[in-house]
Amino acid sequence: MTHSLDPILVKILAETIRSGKRLTVLTGAGISAESGIPTFRGPEGYWTVGSKEYHPQEMATWDMFNRAPLEVWKWYLYRMGVCARAKPNQGHLALVEMEKLFGESFTLITQNVDNLHLRAGNSLERTYQIHGNIFFMRCADVCSDTLYPMPQGITGKTKDQWLADSEIALLKCPACGQTTRPHVLWFDETYNEVHFKFESSLRAAAQTDVLLVVGTAGATNLPNQVAALAKRGGAVLVDINIEANPFSRLALADNSGFFLQESSGAALEKILDVFLQSQA
Repeated sequence: MTHSLDPILVKILAETIRSGKRLTVLTGAGISAESGIPTFRGPEGYWTVGSKEYHPQEMATWDMFNRAPLEVWKWYLYRMGVCARAKPNQGHLALVEMEKLFGESFTLITQNVDNLHLRAGNSLERTYQIHGNIFFMRCADVCSDTLYPMPQGITGKTKDQWLADSEIALLKCPACGQTTRPHVLWFDETYNEVHFKFESSLRAAAQTDVLLVVGTAGATNLPNQVAALAKRGGAVLVDINIEANPFSRLALADNSGFFLQESSGAALEKILDVFLQSQA
């Protein structure tokens, strides 16, 4: 299976695991797309309120939540239903095995809010969910930073389903009784450490020896910082994507990195195979 990887990359990967070096993986929507989850930035994420259609960049905002909290919750519960029906794919499972091999030298930074990495078996301790997790909520009034799993009485919705009064009652903060919000980073919010592992992600990037960038196009700020920091620190950058993007260009800029133009599942299985064959 490893014969299709660049021999130089195979040598670098083998040395990475033999020498106990650090591996960091940054994942985006591409890996989840292989499980059937749309990006929601396109038409799949459009949402109609009354007679007006809103784009995802309008729905996923604090401003919209302030104006129409139940409509925003309906949209997220629709998305939650899509994510709940999806299953981890071979790429997710390969990353679980990589974490087992590298242990404390492994960090997974994900932009995906779909919970598939944790469902596959990656640990919460080493998985930095930099855009949150759609299966959790927190107090909109910030009475604390506590995250609450979505209550058992709350299920994924179809686009035309309204929230029952009993469900609305469940979307209250268990501590103070005020409204909760989805645990996601909205477009008009900024990263922080307590909820989105901002500083931890930058620290991991600065310290890593190899950075695998999987299925992301660089549309948000922190992933771009992660890649730039890793590159500046001398890490080998490996971009995995079905089409060229800012990360592939960064990887190939000085001929020190690699661009694997294929599905994330196939590429990650090949990389895992190298690690398995090269264990010290």
